[in-house]
Amino acid sequence: MKNILPIMAMSLLLVFSVSCKQESDKEAEKESETKSPVSENYNISILLDLSDRISLEKNPNPTMQYYQRDLGYIKSVSEAFTEHLKSKRIRQIDDKMQLFFNPEPLDPAINTIAQDLRISIDKNNASKKLLNSINSDYASKTSKIYESAIKDNKYVGSDIWSFFDNKVKDQCIENKYRNILVILTDGYMFDESTVMKEGNRTTYITPELIRKNGLNTKDWDKKLQDQDYGFIKANDDLSNLEVLVIGINPNKNNPYEEKVIRSYWTKWFTEMKIRHFEIKNADLPSNMENIIKDFVLNKE
Repeated sequence: MKNILPIMAMSLLLVFSVSCKQESDKEAEKESETKSPVSENYNISILLDLSDRISLEKNPNPTMQYYQRDLGYIKSVSEAFTEHLKSKRIRQIDDKMQLFFNPEPLDPAINTIAQDLRISIDKNNASKKLLNSINSDYASKTSKIYESAIKDNKYVGSDIWSFFDNKVKDQCIENKYRNILVILTDGYMFDESTVMKEGNRTTYITPELIRKNGLNTKDWDKKLQDQDYGFIKANDDLSNLEVLVIGINPNKNNPYEEKVIRSYWTKWFTEMKIRHFEIKNADLPSNMENIIKDFVLNKE
């Protein structure tokens, strides 16, 4: 009997120890899952409108030039991208960021710089040095793009419509990625090579068009809805794309201009089944920083 009691005590202690270890392992596993970084892969595209909206002569702004605002917005996007990357383990990284124009600028140097800004990072090339270089590279190289476009002074149009029609699915959307498109534009669209009209639907919007269609009065909304003004639908299903439009800068001669522009874009995105989108004005970059990072880092 004396020999049995120590054996029983040891057995109970062993069972208790195993049980405690299992519970501890479960707690550790649970805690690890809770602290596990987001593994979602990002595919971020930035579409630049290099029309005369950035012209220092035609559209000067003493507070901050519009191209400088764009550079501030791009800085916030790249910072959000790197923040996302640094929240992941190396083996989880498989993310992309790229820059587009439509139409492409005439200056081949600008297109070369844009190629350099196509970043693809995965577990094979991810390094602390690379992650820390993204923001500075994007800042310096996008600055060169704007400086070159302004110096050249041959501003191409803003053919955002055909970008959605011909390129967005192939170039901005990939399966198993969170696809985000950031568009830097004043809200107007026009390119001579893409001028189409179907009833009261068009592929473009300009101050002249808004005025010509009588959308510059207090009854603009009723007229827009009743007579079906808006953009021609450019795609049937872009439900796997999220869009952030930044830089809306309406003509100050029409107090209803901004609302008309927003209605055109909202109607267009909704009809193309884009569920998550936001349309923001050309505010100072410091005021837009949190808005941009919230959009990029916090999926709706």
